[in-house]
Amino acid sequence: VSCPGQQVWVSQPGQDRVPPRVISAPMFTEAAVSMCDLESGSVKVKEPSNRGRWHGCWYERLVQPCLVELLGSALFIFIGCLSVIENGPDTGRLQPALAHGLALGLVIATLGNISGGHFNPAVSLAAMLVGGLKLTMLFPYWISQLCGGLIGATLAKAVSPEDRFWNATGAAFVTVQESEQVAGAVVAEVILTTLLVLTVCTGAINEKTLGPLAPFCIGFSVTVDILAGGAVSGACMNPARAFGPAMVANHWDYHWIYWLGPLLASLLVGVLIRFFIGDAKIRLILKGR
Repeated sequence: VSCPGQQVWVSQPGQDRVPPRVISAPMFTEAAVSMCDLESGSVKVKEPSNRGRWHGCWYERLVQPCLVELLGSALFIFIGCLSVIENGPDTGRLQPALAHGLALGLVIATLGNISGGHFNPAVSLAAMLVGGLKLTMLFPYWISQLCGGLIGATLAKAVSPEDRFWNATGAAFVTVQESEQVAGAVVAEVILTTLLVLTVCTGAINEKTLGPLAPFCIGFSVTVDILAGGAVSGACMNPARAFGPAMVANHWDYHWIYWLGPLLASLLVGVLIRFFIGDAKIRLILKGR
């Protein structure tokens, strides 16, 4: 194949050569021109600059996950708060349990591949402890989740009738009314959050137990926890879920329970996975050969 405007010698039977003739450019296809460029070494492939590549990498690794954590937390907490504010007397804890569980499963399924789908400071802490999140991203995730919780609770207040909002204390946690309930509430939060965080770490981080149904298993764990422990502690399991409504409704009674219990559960799950039930890449001891 020759390049446009280049002289070509065409051999025919019984002749060594014929006079050269010029093949004009229109006779060539784009593929032929490309082959000529390859032969002459003149191909110029336009590649993204190092600066553009760095900016894209920086955005997708640092900024985009935090934006997704903020968005997912806002959606999840909006649905959760609204389900409590609009909860009818006949449904009991079933409506909030289903709303929280299904909402969390959906936002994890749709957004989880970008940020990991935490939407919970306790989950982010456990993920960091077992190697699923870099330490440098822990505090940005927390800030994004707390801001998302505040946005979600504010939106729930904006769309709710005022009397319903205040009758439900803005979906803030009011289960613990007396100091005698504190110990049981803290223990319940630790156990309930342990189930949730363990489901996240084993279903979405630990390679030995990874599964495609992890988002919905995580949502089911929230539903089960609320049905089982809602009357004991409120079954928060998420400091961002407690912070947003507490800020909007200005209700801080025993608020510390919903930080202490979930964060203790995260430390417990981190120890369990790192030392006992994690796969060989995560486990710190007894790795074998």
